[in-house]
Amino acid sequence: MCGIVGYVGNQDAVPILLNGLSKLEYRGYDSAGVAIQRGEKIEIRRSVGKLINLQKSLEQKAIGGMCGIGHTRWATHGKPSEQNAHPHRSESCVLVHNGIIENYVELKQRLVKDGYKFQSETDTEVVAHLIDTHMKKSKLHLADAVRATAKEIRGSYAIAVISEREPGMLVAARSGCPLVIGRTAEASFVGSDVMAMLSHTRDVTFLEEGDVVEVTAGAVTFTDLDGRTVTRKKTKVTWDASAAEKSGYPHFMLKEIHEQPQTILDTIRGRYSYESGEADLPDIGLTPKQFAEVGRIWIVACGTSWHAGLVGKYLLEEMVRTPVQVDIGSEFRYRDPLIEKNDLFITISQSGETADTLAAAREAKQKGARVVSIVNVVGSTLARESDGVLYTHCGPEIGVASTKAFTSQLAALYMLALHLGRVRGVLTVADGKSWLDRLVTLPALVKHVLGREAEILAIAKRYYKKPDFLFLGRGINYPIALEGALKLKEISYIHAEGYAAGEMKHGPIALIDKDMPVVVLAPRDRLYEKTVSNLMEVKARRAPVIAFVAEGERELGKIADAVFTIPDVHPLLSPILFTIPLQLLAYHIAVLRGEDVDQPRNLAKSVTVE
Repeated sequence: MCGIVGYVGNQDAVPILLNGLSKLEYRGYDSAGVAIQRGEKIEIRRSVGKLINLQKSLEQKAIGGMCGIGHTRWATHGKPSEQNAHPHRSESCVLVHNGIIENYVELKQRLVKDGYKFQSETDTEVVAHLIDTHMKKSKLHLADAVRATAKEIRGSYAIAVISEREPGMLVAARSGCPLVIGRTAEASFVGSDVMAMLSHTRDVTFLEEGDVVEVTAGAVTFTDLDGRTVTRKKTKVTWDASAAEKSGYPHFMLKEIHEQPQTILDTIRGRYSYESGEADLPDIGLTPKQFAEVGRIWIVACGTSWHAGLVGKYLLEEMVRTPVQVDIGSEFRYRDPLIEKNDLFITISQSGETADTLAAAREAKQKGARVVSIVNVVGSTLARESDGVLYTHCGPEIGVASTKAFTSQLAALYMLALHLGRVRGVLTVADGKSWLDRLVTLPALVKHVLGREAEILAIAKRYYKKPDFLFLGRGINYPIALEGALKLKEISYIHAEGYAAGEMKHGPIALIDKDMPVVVLAPRDRLYEKTVSNLMEVKARRAPVIAFVAEGERELGKIADAVFTIPDVHPLLSPILFTIPLQLLAYHIAVLRGEDVDQPRNLAKSVTVE
């Protein structure tokens, strides 16, 4: 979840590290720091809070050198403070770390007995002292000391280490947390995300589990934990750093909301054959025969991606007529699920590094299931370890609250449902063509909804001071009610709950009063009349009602206090069109309340720890 950068080359490292950290601040912004090596001396500078504080410190008193590491932190062990900020130092090395060391307590006790004094509350400092132990007592070089340390620690880690004893050498290692290496003719780069180095190179290599890499300005050597040299494939990143800029928008989140017509189009474009009414998914990894043999479908994800999975359940069960079970990754991995050999296991993750989702996928593969992942980041761990992958192609998403990644995941699920429905014989050629006719209109319909943003702003101005919100949906739009509530609470800090509308009278109705706006999603589907009945129950308790309805609807407009219409589409396609105004509502409420919508408190973009 934290951001790591490293540089070895022929230029001043500080500007390069700060630029890289600015691209990674979405991963954590409790504190930041750099360590710069000049000859045999390493100087550390750390600051609490956002990266700007570190930048000001370095402007006031500069440090220089052509080798260094940097870090932006999302706190796990120890409160946000300069003391707990990275990099951390031991006598012979300095390092930055992303992840959690699960056995740090017993290791710390051992190190204290050996005379080590700890300056922080973090688990990371244990790793620094362990490396120091191996360099001093065992007389190991830095890379060998890192390998020896990696064999002693349990948990997840991505680390970058430098040592005063080996100037110009940077050693990086990973297990459970992503790390990527970039190269140019004159320099080498390390980062927890490719965005940290895109200003300099698009040629990158992703570390595999257990890799240790020795990095100098002129060369990079990949090894396993036993020191054996291994070969890793290079990847060329197809999007550039400008995709991560705000392009005139006040916030990344708003920019990414408005990018959705394009990102949905990019996710479906070139992936279907209209003549045969089929989806063409070349990286899906399973043959039509294997898909036809699928007995049951599992979907596992976390957070917003879990909401996409819930939509996928309704979609797949209706279009494929196969039972689907949806699990939260952190719950799935700690029970003994009844997975069978011919089960299809779908994982969804924007980053492809979500720790719980990744662990669930590995367990499913171990039990014999076929794993297909929907991910955004090419070359991510989840993509590499799955039998097949469906990339969402929505580019970098910087806003911590997911927007375009979510709707791209839904678009990918539509394509997967079409593919499965056709290969299993549930959908005919004519069915497939009808589905594609509807699907290809989605980007234009989303653009139409975005063009009415002023209507959402007007609603936000009426209700942004309310302390609580309730979101209600039915059927395939119940998960969208959950997602709408999540977006609002993530960035505005307003208490918000999403419920299945039929469940409202089984408890939540006790909370409803004149100060709790109720957001109702009411497409014109077979559950429409029941949704109207639920809304009447809300109005009877004097709650303000914000209704999102299909165009042409008349009845709810007479009852609700505020109404926003979406195009009247096939019910299975309505989730994306309901999502857009809910994203805008959360965004504008948060802005009106003066909150930092791109970097909400306590959150990080990629959850690579449990």
